[in-house]
Amino acid sequence: MIEILNKEFADDVHSGLTSSQKSLNSRWFYDERGDQIFVDIMNMPEYYLTNCEHEIFCDQTEKLIQVLDIDETHFDLYELGAGDGTKTMELLRAINGADFTYHPIDISFHAIHNLEQRVQNELPEVDVRGIQDDYFSALGKMQSDNRKVILFMGSNIGNMDDEKAHKFMCKLSETMSRGDVLLLGVDLMKPGHIVLPAYNDASGHTAAFNLNLLERINRELDGNFDLDKFIHRPVYEEDTGFTKSFLQSKEKQTVRIEALDLSVDFEERETIFMEISRKYNDSILRGVIQDTGLQITNKLTDSKGYFADYILKKV
Repeated sequence: MIEILNKEFADDVHSGLTSSQKSLNSRWFYDERGDQIFVDIMNMPEYYLTNCEHEIFCDQTEKLIQVLDIDETHFDLYELGAGDGTKTMELLRAINGADFTYHPIDISFHAIHNLEQRVQNELPEVDVRGIQDDYFSALGKMQSDNRKVILFMGSNIGNMDDEKAHKFMCKLSETMSRGDVLLLGVDLMKPGHIVLPAYNDASGHTAAFNLNLLERINRELDGNFDLDKFIHRPVYEEDTGFTKSFLQSKEKQTVRIEALDLSVDFEERETIFMEISRKYNDSILRGVIQDTGLQITNKLTDSKGYFADYILKKV
């Protein structure tokens, strides 16, 4: 049995693959290979989310500065799930010279390191201090006596169901003081023929992204998943606004994970639930932030109306 380098990862895999509906926690997508595949996903033509939010940050930069109430007062700019920071760089360039510290937060060490280097190279005047952590744990590290401006972009909140999203927003609100603001990027509800290709692109990037988690199990936990025996299966529930991604076994098979001393049996067509991507409208968001102390004060959308950046203020 190999040494387990990440016990939390091992525990999540064991718990997920021994449940009645097999599942894997999507937080573990982001190893070095997963980071690169996700960059490829964001750059593919079918993945409209990135381009739509990037359009908002490029074309409505001055409006963003206004609604975020950025002035000459020192503030701390926190970004949850910063990734490669491409969209945020548009805002950083516009407010370069303002008195602030930028704290990008991401579970991936590689993402944080690369983004810190990019900011230092392109905007050396910006004080950047990255934090490697997941969303929930990072909230406890957002300690500041200064005013906070928080970015939670890319529809990352859509990877939570409504109950979990509400709990997260309650926790996030607890870190905020009266007058602090949150920019929350969400994908809006729309027809399936627009949504589904973003999660099942012709080039196979989204399939590779999901399958890479099986490869990570093979590598880190001495598993023997045969990736050719699984297929990526996303579905979109147009009435509820939920996209769900699964990996489906092509045949009856048994997978062995030596580090967990675990054998996992699969029936033909049995699935592993990988992640959700929730789509929003005003009503759904109001429900999620109910009783959190956060209030919607503004909403910016792209020219197609596919995506929205909501501005929420702590009251």
